[in-house]
Amino acid sequence: MTERRLWSYKEIAAHIQVQPDTVRSYRKHGLLPDPDLVEGGRPYWYADTIRAWVAQRPGQRGRR
Repeated sequence: MTERRLWSYKEIAAHIQVQPDTVRSYRKHGLLPDPDLVEGGRPYWYADTIRAWVAQRPGQRGRR
């Protein structure tokens, strides 16, 4: 089942257990996928986009 809920830096950070500033840094350094939507200058990603990204991150396969 596809989840189409949008996540901000805050939700991504909670999912991967880091601070939102860490997620911002990931994006700045090109480590985060391109946002699925930018609204009002703020980036958002679908939950499925982030879950797929987490699954392919080196050294993170078993971590949540």
